[in-house]
Amino acid sequence: MDVMVERCAALDVHKKTVMACVRTPDGGGGRHQQLREFPTFSRDLAQLRAWLEAEGVTQVAMEATGVFWKPVWYALEGAAFELLLANARHVKNVPGRKTDACDAAWLAQLLECGLLRGSFVPPREIARLRDLTRYRTKVVQERGREAQRLQKLLEDAGIKLDSVATDIQGVSCRRMIDALIAGERDPEVLAELALTRMRSKIPELREALVGRFDDHHALLARMHLDHMDHLTRIEERLDQE
Repeated sequence: MDVMVERCAALDVHKKTVMACVRTPDGGGGRHQQLREFPTFSRDLAQLRAWLEAEGVTQVAMEATGVFWKPVWYALEGAAFELLLANARHVKNVPGRKTDACDAAWLAQLLECGLLRGSFVPPREIARLRDLTRYRTKVVQERGREAQRLQKLLEDAGIKLDSVATDIQGVSCRRMIDALIAGERDPEVLAELALTRMRSKIPELREALVGRFDDHHALLARMHLDHMDHLTRIEERLDQE
Protein backbone atom coordinates (compact mmCIF):
# COMPACT_ATOMS: atom_id res chain seq x y z
CA MET A 1 0.00 0.00 0.00
CA ASP A 2 1.07 3.58 -0.57
CA VAL A 3 2.84 5.33 2.29
CA MET A 4 0.86 8.40 3.34
CA VAL A 5 3.00 9.42 6.35
CA GLU A 6 6.74 9.15 5.73
CA ARG A 7 7.96 9.59 9.30
CA CYS A 8 5.56 8.16 11.85
CA ALA A 9 5.53 6.30 15.14
CA ALA A 10 3.14 4.14 17.11
CA LEU A 11 3.03 3.24 20.79
CA ASP A 12 1.87 0.02 22.43
CA VAL A 13 0.97 1.30 25.90
CA HIS A 14 0.87 -0.82 29.04
CA LYS A 15 0.78 0.05 32.72
CA LYS A 16 4.55 -0.12 33.27
CA THR A 17 6.03 0.08 29.78
CA VAL A 18 5.54 1.63 26.36
CA MET A 19 6.80 -0.12 23.25
CA ALA A 20 7.52 2.49 20.58
CA CYS A 21 7.94 1.80 16.89
CA VAL A 22 9.31 4.47 14.54
CA ARG A 23 9.07 3.97 10.78
CA THR A 24 11.02 6.23 8.41
CA PRO A 25 12.38 6.06 4.83
CA ASP A 26 15.49 3.89 4.53
CA GLY A 27 16.98 5.93 1.67
CA GLY A 28 16.53 3.12 -0.86
CA GLY A 29 12.81 3.29 -1.45
CA GLY A 30 11.94 1.04 1.48
CA ARG A 31 11.08 1.53 5.11
CA HIS A 32 13.35 1.57 8.15
CA GLN A 33 11.88 0.44 11.48
CA GLN A 34 13.13 0.99 15.03
CA LEU A 35 11.67 -0.51 18.19
CA ARG A 36 12.38 0.80 21.69
CA GLU A 37 10.80 0.11 25.05
CA PHE A 38 10.39 2.82 27.70
CA PRO A 39 9.13 2.69 31.30
CA THR A 40 6.09 4.87 31.95
CA PHE A 41 7.70 7.10 34.58
CA SER A 42 7.61 10.80 33.72
CA ARG A 43 11.36 11.10 33.07
CA ASP A 44 11.29 8.10 30.73
CA LEU A 45 8.32 9.51 28.84
CA ALA A 46 10.28 12.74 28.40
CA GLN A 47 13.06 10.66 26.81
CA LEU A 48 10.49 9.01 24.54
CA ARG A 49 9.26 12.43 23.45
CA ALA A 50 12.80 13.63 22.76
CA TRP A 51 13.56 10.51 20.70
CA LEU A 52 10.42 10.89 18.59
CA GLU A 53 11.22 14.55 17.92
CA ALA A 54 14.83 13.68 17.06
CA GLU A 55 13.60 11.14 14.51
CA GLY A 56 11.49 13.84 12.88
CA VAL A 57 8.19 11.96 13.15
CA THR A 58 5.12 13.95 12.17
CA GLN A 59 2.41 11.66 13.54
CA VAL A 60 2.27 9.38 16.58
CA ALA A 61 -0.53 6.90 17.21
CA MET A 62 -1.52 4.90 20.27
CA GLU A 63 -4.49 2.75 21.25
CA ALA A 64 -6.99 3.84 23.89
CA THR A 65 -6.17 1.16 26.47
CA GLY A 66 -8.06 1.79 29.71
CA VAL A 67 -6.55 4.82 31.46
CA PHE A 68 -2.92 3.87 30.73
CA TRP A 69 -2.77 5.97 27.57
CA LYS A 70 -3.54 9.21 29.42
CA PRO A 71 -0.17 9.91 31.14
CA VAL A 72 1.61 9.02 27.89
CA TRP A 73 -0.67 11.33 25.90
CA TYR A 74 -0.18 14.21 28.36
CA ALA A 75 3.61 13.73 28.29
CA LEU A 76 3.66 13.97 24.48
CA GLU A 77 1.02 16.67 24.13
CA GLY A 78 2.31 19.90 22.61
CA ALA A 79 5.30 18.28 20.91
CA ALA A 80 6.31 18.89 17.28
CA PHE A 81 4.20 15.97 16.03
CA GLU A 82 0.49 15.23 15.76
CA LEU A 83 -1.02 12.78 18.25
CA LEU A 84 -3.70 10.30 17.24
CA LEU A 85 -5.70 8.13 19.64
CA ALA A 86 -6.97 5.01 17.91
CA ASN A 87 -9.99 3.03 19.03
CA ALA A 88 -8.81 -0.48 19.93
CA ARG A 89 -11.92 -2.07 18.40
CA HIS A 90 -11.34 -0.29 15.08
CA VAL A 91 -7.71 -1.44 14.99
CA LYS A 92 -8.68 -5.06 15.64
CA ASN A 93 -11.24 -4.91 12.82
CA VAL A 94 -8.66 -3.87 10.23
CA PRO A 95 -7.96 -7.03 8.16
CA GLY A 96 -4.49 -8.49 7.77
CA ARG A 97 -3.16 -8.37 11.31
CA LYS A 98 -0.66 -11.11 12.10
CA THR A 99 -0.99 -12.71 15.50
CA ASP A 100 2.79 -12.76 16.02
CA ALA A 101 3.34 -9.15 14.96
CA CYS A 102 4.40 -6.52 17.46
CA ASP A 103 1.39 -4.34 18.25
CA ALA A 104 3.40 -1.12 17.96
CA ALA A 105 4.81 -2.11 14.57
CA TRP A 106 1.37 -3.09 13.26
CA LEU A 107 -0.11 0.17 14.48
CA ALA A 108 2.73 2.13 12.83
CA GLN A 109 2.10 0.38 9.52
CA LEU A 110 -1.59 1.25 9.68
CA LEU A 111 -0.72 4.86 10.50
CA GLU A 112 1.77 5.28 7.65
CA CYS A 113 -0.82 3.96 5.19
CA GLY A 114 -3.53 6.31 6.44
CA LEU A 115 -5.72 3.51 7.78
CA LEU A 116 -6.25 4.84 11.32
CA ARG A 117 -9.10 7.04 12.48
CA GLY A 118 -8.45 9.20 15.50
CA SER A 119 -10.85 9.29 18.44
CA PHE A 120 -11.94 12.57 19.99
CA VAL A 121 -9.72 13.62 22.89
CA PRO A 122 -11.34 16.51 24.77
CA PRO A 123 -9.36 19.59 25.78
CA ARG A 124 -7.95 19.52 29.32
CA GLU A 125 -10.74 21.75 30.72
CA ILE A 126 -13.47 19.53 29.26
CA ALA A 127 -11.70 16.36 30.46
CA ARG A 128 -11.62 17.76 34.00
CA LEU A 129 -15.29 18.69 33.80
CA ARG A 130 -16.04 15.13 32.69
CA ASP A 131 -14.13 13.79 35.70
CA LEU A 132 -16.25 15.93 38.02
CA THR A 133 -19.60 15.07 36.44
CA ARG A 134 -18.83 11.35 36.27
CA TYR A 135 -17.79 11.28 39.91
CA ARG A 136 -20.91 13.25 40.84
CA THR A 137 -23.03 10.60 39.13
CA LYS A 138 -21.29 7.87 41.16
CA VAL A 139 -21.83 9.82 44.40
CA VAL A 140 -25.55 10.30 43.69
CA GLN A 141 -25.91 6.60 42.85
CA GLU A 142 -24.11 5.57 46.05
CA ARG A 143 -26.36 7.83 48.13
CA GLY A 144 -29.37 6.17 46.52
CA ARG A 145 -28.01 2.74 47.44
CA GLU A 146 -27.42 3.90 51.01
CA ALA A 147 -31.03 5.15 51.15
CA GLN A 148 -32.16 1.69 50.02
CA ARG A 149 -30.16 0.11 52.83
CA LEU A 150 -31.83 2.46 55.30
CA GLN A 151 -35.25 1.56 53.89
CA LYS A 152 -34.53 -2.17 54.31
CA LEU A 153 -33.42 -1.51 57.88
CA LEU A 154 -36.69 0.29 58.65
CA GLU A 155 -38.64 -2.60 57.13
CA ASP A 156 -36.74 -4.98 59.38
CA ALA A 157 -37.83 -2.84 62.33
CA GLY A 158 -41.46 -2.85 61.17
CA ILE A 159 -41.37 0.89 60.39
CA LYS A 160 -43.37 1.35 57.15
CA LEU A 161 -42.46 4.94 56.31
CA ASP A 162 -41.95 4.14 52.64
CA SER A 163 -45.57 2.96 52.44
CA VAL A 164 -46.76 6.47 53.29
CA ALA A 165 -44.01 8.79 52.06
CA THR A 166 -42.79 8.82 48.48
CA ASP A 167 -39.22 9.60 49.57
CA ILE A 168 -37.73 8.63 52.90
CA GLN A 169 -34.93 11.12 52.21
CA GLY A 170 -37.41 14.00 52.58
CA VAL A 171 -37.27 16.47 55.47
CA SER A 172 -40.28 15.03 57.33
CA CYS A 173 -39.03 11.45 57.19
CA ARG A 174 -35.58 12.58 58.25
CA ARG A 175 -37.06 14.27 61.34
CA MET A 176 -38.89 11.08 62.27
CA ILE A 177 -35.89 8.82 61.72
CA ASP A 178 -33.65 11.14 63.74
CA ALA A 179 -36.23 11.03 66.54
CA LEU A 180 -36.32 7.22 66.41
CA ILE A 181 -32.53 7.14 66.67
CA ALA A 182 -32.68 9.55 69.63
CA GLY A 183 -34.97 7.12 71.47
CA GLU A 184 -38.50 8.34 70.70
CA ARG A 185 -40.88 5.40 70.14
CA ASP A 186 -44.34 6.96 70.51
CA PRO A 187 -45.97 6.91 67.04
CA GLU A 188 -48.21 9.83 68.00
CA VAL A 189 -45.19 12.03 68.80
CA LEU A 190 -43.27 10.82 65.75
CA ALA A 191 -46.15 11.47 63.35
CA GLU A 192 -46.48 15.06 64.60
CA LEU A 193 -42.98 15.74 63.23
CA ALA A 194 -44.44 15.74 59.71
CA LEU A 195 -44.22 19.04 57.84
CA THR A 196 -46.31 20.79 55.17
CA ARG A 197 -47.98 18.31 52.80
CA MET A 198 -46.98 15.32 54.91
CA ARG A 199 -49.26 16.53 57.75
CA SER A 200 -52.29 15.35 55.81
CA LYS A 201 -50.89 11.83 56.19
CA ILE A 202 -50.55 11.93 59.98
CA PRO A 203 -53.19 9.19 60.56
CA GLU A 204 -51.31 6.82 58.20
CA LEU A 205 -47.98 7.81 59.74
CA ARG A 206 -49.21 6.86 63.20
CA GLU A 207 -49.82 3.34 61.91
CA ALA A 208 -46.59 3.20 59.89
CA LEU A 209 -44.44 4.22 62.86
CA VAL A 210 -45.51 1.33 65.07
CA GLY A 211 -42.73 -1.25 65.04
CA ARG A 212 -39.85 -2.82 66.95
CA PHE A 213 -37.17 -0.21 66.32
CA ASP A 214 -34.44 -0.79 68.93
CA ASP A 215 -30.87 0.26 69.74
CA HIS A 216 -29.46 -2.02 67.07
CA HIS A 217 -31.58 -0.39 64.41
CA ALA A 218 -30.69 3.04 65.79
CA LEU A 219 -26.96 2.30 65.47
CA LEU A 220 -27.21 1.19 61.85
CA ALA A 221 -29.66 3.96 60.92
CA ARG A 222 -27.26 6.55 62.32
CA MET A 223 -24.45 5.13 60.19
CA HIS A 224 -26.61 5.13 57.08
CA LEU A 225 -27.67 8.74 57.63
CA ASP A 226 -24.12 9.88 58.38
CA HIS A 227 -22.91 8.26 55.19
CA MET A 228 -25.72 9.89 53.19
CA ASP A 229 -24.90 13.28 54.70
CA HIS A 230 -21.24 12.79 53.81
CA LEU A 231 -22.16 11.95 50.20
CA THR A 232 -24.43 14.99 50.05
CA ARG A 233 -21.54 17.23 51.08
CA ILE A 234 -19.36 15.71 48.38
CA GLU A 235 -22.10 16.31 45.80
CA GLU A 236 -22.41 19.94 46.89
CA ARG A 237 -18.62 20.39 46.60
CA LEU A 238 -18.68 18.90 43.11
CA ASP A 239 -21.53 21.24 42.14
CA GLN A 240 -19.44 24.19 43.29
CA GLU A 241 -16.48 23.01 41.22
